Amino acid sequence: MAAISMLSKPKTKADNAEAPRMAAARGSDANCVVAKGTRIEGDFSSAESIRLDGIVVGQLKCDRRLVIGESGSIEGNVTASEAVVMGRVKGNVVAAGTLHLMGTAHVEGDIQAKFLIVDEGAAYIGNCRVGAN
Repeated sequence: MAAISMLSKPKTKADNAEAPRMAAARGSDANCVVAKGTRIEGDFSSAESIRLDGIVVGQLKCDRRLVIGESGSIEGNVTASEAVVMGRVKGNVVAAGTLHLMGTAHVEGDIQAKFLIVDEGAAYIGNCRVGAN
């Protein structure tokens, strides 16, 4: 009779750092959800986290985490504490903390963030300013 044991590699700091990013991408902690098929025209702001799978035409301000899903689109400037972009933004993006452009992201406008993560396949057209203000 043979004994089989499975060993998993110990988690590194890089592995531990990935967990919050994946949670952000899922958007499961969003307090406000703009569903696919929804269109908002005009300025939109929230003191809570936002998951956007619809369309916003106007300025968007989010005091917490903003997650723009693959079907999400914003035509206007964006300001957020943190942002994860999987969809499209046509306007400037300002993130006080981390801005994560996932592989499906497309941003046309200037980017300003304390930290920037750009996945392979992501695209942005504009100027980029990263680091402390």
